[in-house]
Amino acid sequence: MKIIVISDTHGLYRNLETIVTRQNDADMFIHLGDGEREYRLLLENRPELENRFHYVRGNCDMGDHPISECIDVMAGHRIFATHGHRYQVRSSLDVLAQYAREDGCDIALYGHTHISQSVYYNGVYILNPGSASCPRDGNPPSYGVVDVSHAGVMTNVVFF
Repeated sequence: MKIIVISDTHGLYRNLETIVTRQNDADMFIHLGDGEREYRLLLENRPELENRFHYVRGNCDMGDHPISECIDVMAGHRIFATHGHRYQVRSSLDVLAQYAREDGCDIALYGHTHISQSVYYNGVYILNPGSASCPRDGNPPSYGVVDVSHAGVMTNVVFF
């Protein structure tokens, strides 16, 4: 299963649309917040994507989306998706990994920092796709790819 992970588009609809167009064959898209307007516009323009899209609320979003969501992807693999601002991700991944494990998740996705990261930490695959609009790590805008199969989990950051 191929999952595209996007975060922190902050008004740059064009970048969200570019990612989705490039990865149109993905089984699932997850936006980790701070891009609510772009997300809504994308679904207006491409309503066929609605069943493949998940959205969690970021600290700059005003809507009623959840702060976090657990997503079953296949037997033995479950995703904890959050923006991250309520899980102390700027200082440590401990709280994020703990919440993921408590919810039976082996994959945790977060944004908020605008810094891409892909690690295996305390028994959890953790991915921050960075920012699709304004990264803070000196890299170009980016998004994440999570490949889940019976053989295991792979997480990657893609710069564009």
